[in-house]
Amino acid sequence: MPESSAALLVEMPEAGLRDEPFEPAAVNSDVVYKGWVWDVRSDRLAYGDGEITREYVDHPGAVAVLALDDDGRVLLIQQYRHPIRHRDWELPAGLLDIAGEEPMVAAQRELAEEADIVARHWELLVSTWTTPGGNNEMIHIYLATGIDSAAAVYERSDEEADIRVEWVALSDVVDGVLAGRLHNGILSIGALAAERRLRS
Repeated sequence: MPESSAALLVEMPEAGLRDEPFEPAAVNSDVVYKGWVWDVRSDRLAYGDGEITREYVDHPGAVAVLALDDDGRVLLIQQYRHPIRHRDWELPAGLLDIAGEEPMVAAQRELAEEADIVARHWELLVSTWTTPGGNNEMIHIYLATGIDSAAAVYERSDEEADIRVEWVALSDVVDGVLAGRLHNGILSIGALAAERRLRS
């Protein structure tokens, strides 16, 4: 093994590989852009023998829902996303922007608001940082089963006004991810995690 690679080796903890909290001392922290949904923050940190400056999107966090019906189909929505200039296929999702609201309650609300359905059974499937080099968003993806129609149909506006809804076999979603036809990261992680959960 090359000597330069040896420093990268770490001993696997008994409980398995896991991320480790680490918080360098902040020398300074400023909001450099105050946005409608989220802000951009610039932090100057004491790191190593010097200081570094990092800018990132300060995000409130989010939830997403992988709703699975009795036939093994996943509820997908398609809507326009301006930064990528695509209508991509996604899981129903939304921000944790209501103070004090529990993530699972937010997930239940988002499923009803975006797809007009409710579910009887809920469990946390996986939580993930979406882009840890550029924002601090943590998204919690829930598996929802026991699907039924919502009592109320919600009015939607802007990009949500022309949302397209489809029920797609979980295996077809996974195939689409692995074939490079579906690129949404949250959809990819949720579908792969659900397939593993159901297989085990």
